[in-house]
Amino acid sequence: MAKSKGSLAWPAVWALAAGGMVGGGIYTALGVVIAVAGEWAWLSFLISGILAFCTAYSYCELSVQFDESGGAFRFMREINKNGIAGSLSWLLIIGYILTISVYAFAFGHYLSYALGTSTLITRAFALAIVACMVGLNLLGVTKTKNVEIIIVLVNLLALIALAIIGMMHWDSIQLTAGIEPRPWWSASIGAASIFMAYEGFQLLTYEYDEIKNPKKILKPTILYAVFFVIIIYILVALGATMLAGAIGLIDQKQVALSVAARQAIGWPGLLVMTIAAVFATAAAINSTLFSTSNLSKRVADDGELPSFFEHTNSKGIPDRSVILIGICAAVLAMIGKLSTLVEAASLVFIFTFGAVNVIAASRVKKSVKWIPVTGCVLACLIGLTLIARLAIISPVPLAILVFFIVIIIFFRPLLLKKTK
Repeated sequence: MAKSKGSLAWPAVWALAAGGMVGGGIYTALGVVIAVAGEWAWLSFLISGILAFCTAYSYCELSVQFDESGGAFRFMREINKNGIAGSLSWLLIIGYILTISVYAFAFGHYLSYALGTSTLITRAFALAIVACMVGLNLLGVTKTKNVEIIIVLVNLLALIALAIIGMMHWDSIQLTAGIEPRPWWSASIGAASIFMAYEGFQLLTYEYDEIKNPKKILKPTILYAVFFVIIIYILVALGATMLAGAIGLIDQKQVALSVAARQAIGWPGLLVMTIAAVFATAAAINSTLFSTSNLSKRVADDGELPSFFEHTNSKGIPDRSVILIGICAAVLAMIGKLSTLVEAASLVFIFTFGAVNVIAASRVKKSVKWIPVTGCVLACLIGLTLIARLAIISPVPLAILVFFIVIIIFFRPLLLKKTK
């Protein structure tokens, strides 16, 4: 049980929750969502943000009720759904691997765009940052909270400045500049495509024991962080489009924010945004790799992953998990396409966040039950929308993801028996 002796006060919790989302989300999602939803990109961020807000409420409520860290895996164990907990944990790990690959992809492209290097060098940058973060994790040089908070604050200031400059140049024509206007309902497709931009706040529930007085501060702090990020995403989506036009952000969607910053104030803008993107994505890779490897060990300790993942090095780091997760993420970053990686990660988190809302709906007070229920409904609608989209435009990646889900559900128990 949590003893309220943690060192993280509410400012740190707020910064880490906001940074967990913004760290890589907006850098990769903006060009993708504008390509899908056009002038309704801002509404896409609002729709997916509402689902994130409902899910954040559910995560916080369940964490406080059970009074321990662990996130979705622990929630399932607490309600005696051990088999589902195991399957969900495997799916979560896949989602985090996809997320790390997206962050690495963004790191490589933003750095390469600023330096004017080739595609090969871009992929090499992505590989290098994952390798670097794997090395730091293995050495135990990982969770430096003060450094993370500084990176988050600088990152947020850069995004706010970009949004303000863009909104000062308001011209509604820019929302559809160079593209065909999109119907309003395309916002729902956009919301489904980039939901992973809101992934990250739930990592704080893995560190519940490190938070000072979590029963009091966890829920309001994380909810304020999610609300703030929703506003930032909407303003950045509008502001960046005012600066570069819809087609400008779509044509270079891998580096959409750098394109907008360059349009705003030239090379100084490009420099500032590149620095913000590089540090934000690197920090996001580090944080997600750390949390995922520790989740893998915890799940293995509970017998829901092969004992291979229980191993730790001399510094107590789950080294095998760190290395394997890093390799998988690096390979995906090297060979994957941005839209496919973002949408696959989004689908995984829509599913797992939906499951958390289902649990919360059965355990919260009647007066607030509508919050997780809303999350359940939105997760179903957005999830089905994304599945339909992937079936049409990316059937092979969808088939691969479905294959892994089938393996997880039906063959996981057999695999665990053979590895014990």
